[in-house]
Amino acid sequence: MDKLVINGGKRLKGEVTISGAKNAALPIMVSSILASGESTIQRVPELMDVMTMGKLLDNLGAGFHYEPGTAVINTAHINNHVAPYDLVKTMRASVLVLGPLLARTGKARVSLPGGCAIGARPINLHLMGLEKMGATIELDRGYVNASAKGLRGSAIYLDMPTVTGTENLLMAASLAKGTTVIENAAKEPEVVDLANALSSMGARISGAGESTIEVEGVDELRPLHYSVIPDRVETGTFMTIAGITGGEILIKGCRPEHSEALITKLREAGLEIEIESAGMRVTGPDRPSAKDIKTMPYPGFPTDMQAQFMALMAVAEGTSVIRETIFENRFMHVAELRRMGADIEIEGGVATVRGVPKLNGADVMATDLRASASLIVAGLGAEGRTTIHRLYHLDRGYERIEEKLKGLGATVERMKDAR
Repeated sequence: MDKLVINGGKRLKGEVTISGAKNAALPIMVSSILASGESTIQRVPELMDVMTMGKLLDNLGAGFHYEPGTAVINTAHINNHVAPYDLVKTMRASVLVLGPLLARTGKARVSLPGGCAIGARPINLHLMGLEKMGATIELDRGYVNASAKGLRGSAIYLDMPTVTGTENLLMAASLAKGTTVIENAAKEPEVVDLANALSSMGARISGAGESTIEVEGVDELRPLHYSVIPDRVETGTFMTIAGITGGEILIKGCRPEHSEALITKLREAGLEIEIESAGMRVTGPDRPSAKDIKTMPYPGFPTDMQAQFMALMAVAEGTSVIRETIFENRFMHVAELRRMGADIEIEGGVATVRGVPKLNGADVMATDLRASASLIVAGLGAEGRTTIHRLYHLDRGYERIEEKLKGLGATVERMKDAR
């Protein structure tokens, strides 16, 4: 197992190029199941989750080949409809094979998903929507067994705007007979990117990015040739890094329109953010100002940036209140930030952060993907050495981050961890 050692307190400066979005790449990779033939997907980041999804596709009979930035998937011979526990347990996005397998083969057996331990995140809305489309669903010893002689369009209302639920239903509806209307759909850019990818395959989708999406099913789809959007969470992470180090970073290849809520809050906190033709130039203040946030579904403040924003607020002038409304266990990074000298109190889903003048380096433990990123943000802004253990969480969502940080002047080193 690896660890990351950071000698913090340096003002970071330079350029960084954002990788493709993991949370867009994974469902788009899965959408290749809906067609027969070879699909090519560009700007796919080299991450553990991408490789896990590749293994899962291989297991289903799809040939998967990856070279830097490009995934090639041949789905001409899908011969298995089982997504086993060993592959699904580490990555929640594996449940996305449910809709496409059901639509193409008429059956699917998918282990209940795992991933970061940040909350229950049930898939009941996925199953409800598929049942409305004519699927028979049974739960059997930790697996979802689904079958359908032919999916049919239906009106589906989601009790909450679930991202993976919307994506699963979008893919299934693309090959269903008739029209499917999804109400209270998730609006995230990654959902829109999947809809655009499906449309490039011949799907008929309208309303992606709005609360009502309409899908007119077609008889067949063609293989996929598509380029994934840039990662807005990686973009936001480097913005907070500029903020906590008082640095100046040109973030290239990003999409500022996908991060408007975050940009607004960071500007209020004192960061200078300029939109340029090449991307965003972010300059950190001598010390940020405390600001309150409340995580919300898109276009609200993203839960995937809550931990990184908290690290920034840990050294802000004043007191900030951070309300987490999406995942009930997403404050696990707080104990580690406290080890670095942060003054944070938690009551229910609310964290009160009293800014301190500086953080100090310490040995800390990553508990989930975004917590890992928050500890990097904190470590870069702290005085002294910070060692982040259990780095595998980070490798699920950030491509070559230590190389990118070194390019900005950070003193970081990946090492083998004896723990």
